[in-house]
Amino acid sequence: MKFHQLFIAAILEPKKLAAFRLLPIGKVIRYVFYFILFMTLLSISRYSLDDYSIFDASMELQEYIETIGWLIYPVAFILQLIISTFYIFFRITFFATLGFYLLKVNKRRGEYRHIWRTSAFAITVPLIVSICLDLFSLFPNQIIWITSTIHLLYIVFALYYYPKVKK
Repeated sequence: MKFHQLFIAAILEPKKLAAFRLLPIGKVIRYVFYFILFMTLLSISRYSLDDYSIFDASMELQEYIETIGWLIYPVAFILQLIISTFYIFFRITFFATLGFYLLKVNKRRGEYRHIWRTSAFAITVPLIVSICLDLFSLFPNQIIWITSTIHLLYIVFALYYYPKVKK
């Protein structure tokens, strides 16, 4: 499947979200990295357009930024990419662990690697929601809770399409 097909199915179809557990891990990782790259580019563009408004509190920091000039942008891009990658993969792994326990409680068949792949695709909507809430400065203190709830709900909906354990 192509990226846009995976994207639309990850948003609208929990049955396909569960079926994505059978996709090769390379395709799943590539899908996740597209989102990481998008979030990083969005973050860097917001940073560059804000013209250092983040550092208004410290005059020394502003002087340092003016000294190094344009070098701040590639360094910020690389750091943001590393931080975003760590955050997204940690989040996928955390929710995959929760999903694995829910899988066992609901007596469904599957392995951790299947739940991890489902969690990787289930993060699509929470990332979009977090980007929108952040851009419009809505619920700044509750973004993590809202997106975590959405992520967990998508995993739960997908788990109902996993096969049942045979007795």
